[in-house]
Amino acid sequence: MVFSSLTFLTCALPVALAVYYLLPRSLRNHWLLVFSLVFYAWGEPVYLLLMLFSIVFNYLCGLCMERFPAPRGRKGLMALALVVNLGMLFAFKYLGFFAGLAGKAFGFEATVPALALPIGISFYTFQALSYTIDVYRGTVPAQRSLPKLALYITFFPQLIAGPILRYDGVAPQIEQRRETLAGFTKGMRRFVVGLGKKVLIANAVAALADEAFAASGLSLGSAWLGAIAYALQILFDFSGYSDMAIGLGSMFGFEYPENFNAPYTALSVRDFWRRWHISLSTWFRDYLYIPLGGSRRGKARHIVNLLIVFLVTGLWHGAGMTFLAWGVYYGLLSALDVALDYRPAKSAAVRALQHLLTLLLVLIGWVMFRADTMADAVRYLRGMVTGGTLLLHSMTPRALCAVALGCLCATSLPRRALSAMPEATRERLSVIATPALLLLCLLTLASGAYNPFIYFRF
Repeated sequence: MVFSSLTFLTCALPVALAVYYLLPRSLRNHWLLVFSLVFYAWGEPVYLLLMLFSIVFNYLCGLCMERFPAPRGRKGLMALALVVNLGMLFAFKYLGFFAGLAGKAFGFEATVPALALPIGISFYTFQALSYTIDVYRGTVPAQRSLPKLALYITFFPQLIAGPILRYDGVAPQIEQRRETLAGFTKGMRRFVVGLGKKVLIANAVAALADEAFAASGLSLGSAWLGAIAYALQILFDFSGYSDMAIGLGSMFGFEYPENFNAPYTALSVRDFWRRWHISLSTWFRDYLYIPLGGSRRGKARHIVNLLIVFLVTGLWHGAGMTFLAWGVYYGLLSALDVALDYRPAKSAAVRALQHLLTLLLVLIGWVMFRADTMADAVRYLRGMVTGGTLLLHSMTPRALCAVALGCLCATSLPRRALSAMPEATRERLSVIATPALLLLCLLTLASGAYNPFIYFRF
């Protein structure tokens, strides 16, 4: 079940909210856990068992780490937790890919049974690992209640598409939180904004992107339009889901950190990654980059650490040479930033050039990310330079309007315009715009409009 489906919007969410607020406070966490498990099992019930195993295993690891405080015992348990958690991820996501690479390298045919990728496995595995690592480090106590740890890992707003939450930020809210009408209203508005991003922009430009990357010999304009359409699709699909998750959390009394901060306004590649998928960047910073030494051991080691982190970042997104190349690409660009000590300029004209250069580099990266093979990526990038004769049939007025709207919303202009309004004006505008936007999204979904789910690969 996805947030942008009519089933969720008209049935599941109203039921979840109604039962939650009708129950006494002592039972609300239990209801959220039950609903979250049903939510996940709705699409693929067989993989619910895998997630439950992950929860129970990490729960037991946390308890055992506190019972065996000796460094050797804790290290052994931490090593076991890493092997099991990453082993599950490897088996379902990477085994076939690496077996194929080994077969090509050593001249044998790899026969690995095809395993369907459980939705959200990368997200909930990283959340579970963050808990176990923090218990190992002694920064959080082990959770004695299995249902509370299960709720942290499975809570449906962030379960299948993030943001990736840290246990120390969520645990106090599971124990004690306060639902308010202001928080509920704020959450509803945030959810509707995210739904609008997904349904009215991301879904509308998806057909352009899909046709462009499936075609060959596109005209120069069509090739660029297809690449821009995908850049907008992945931004508003992903940030829209994050907005919906943050809004849903607020409706149930939870406060979640921001996951996107206008990434296409960045002035450098490193600035882009400080703004894009912030929860994943923070996870890799705290659990991989800093333990490797970060920037504390000289420039050469700093560059090596960046290359390692971005290589792993690419692999986290998917098992394929395109994801691997995408990670290496950003690792090299980030290393170049460090080597040249690249900084935003003070001159407005130079900053504009830095912004355009960053956008171009990000767009090239998205072509690699979206292409099925590296040969397809090279072919597409070549087409953006040389061009062909084919035009995009999906270049409809609605799609072009969505591209224009997406380009506008990707800037800081809407945020500035809202900030410049008096608070009373913003409130009146929200009261009118929120139900109107929700109705428009529902009508669009009811019409059978294209509604892809792009996170099955992650």
